[in-house]
Amino acid sequence: MSEPARAVIADDEPLLRESLRAALAQAWPALDIVAEAANGADAVHAVREHRPDLAFLDIEMPVMSGLEAARELRGLAHVVFVTAYDRYAIEAFDRGVVDYVLKPASAERLADTAARLRGRLRETPASLENLIEDLSRRIAPPAPPLQWLQASLGSTIRLINVDDVLYFQSDMKYTRVVTNDSDALVKTPLRELAAQLDARHFWQVHRGTLVNVSAIASVSVDETGRREIALKGRPERLEVSRAFSHLFKQM
Repeated sequence: MSEPARAVIADDEPLLRESLRAALAQAWPALDIVAEAANGADAVHAVREHRPDLAFLDIEMPVMSGLEAARELRGLAHVVFVTAYDRYAIEAFDRGVVDYVLKPASAERLADTAARLRGRLRETPASLENLIEDLSRRIAPPAPPLQWLQASLGSTIRLINVDDVLYFQSDMKYTRVVTNDSDALVKTPLRELAAQLDARHFWQVHRGTLVNVSAIASVSVDETGRREIALKGRPERLEVSRAFSHLFKQM
């Protein structure tokens, strides 16, 4: 049985907070989310009020960032940084004193995180002062999300606005780019594209598929629990793998 624990989660995007809560419920059923916050200042207040074991902090939040909030908490809770950018996460994780979650969070990734965190619950939260100072010096403003793609369409190169893309799909050595009026290929691997896209608008729903949330018409589920996405104005359906089914937990 999973050891009970209490946590606060903080992210300025309500949809991403809900996604994290759902993924945590699947990965760590015994974890009690005692409060949510939309910025770092509210997160600090929530931790001081509820005294949770864990604080899941988005690094980039208004009013007070996740790094600033972690500095204020000063060992009151074990910190888990939540970020859409590997460049933040890997640096912190490699120090061995803090864990991280890449968003949108998956239950599969969180299962590994939960296993490590359960082992730390009886320990005093590590001091992050030196790490936070180092990260604060290293972190530059994030690059803006990718807006334009150069894609091969037959023997021509076409410039595609990312907002027009319905979904991206791995296709051998290429990535297939599907819009309402075209089907093109880019040489950039799907994983690299995912890191350049705005995670609020493009969700990974399968190991080989990223979908534009605004292009989703509906999500169906069959008797086995398998989910499929129907797109607006398109006949094809996109499979949702179990690792990402928490994104549609109401289904």
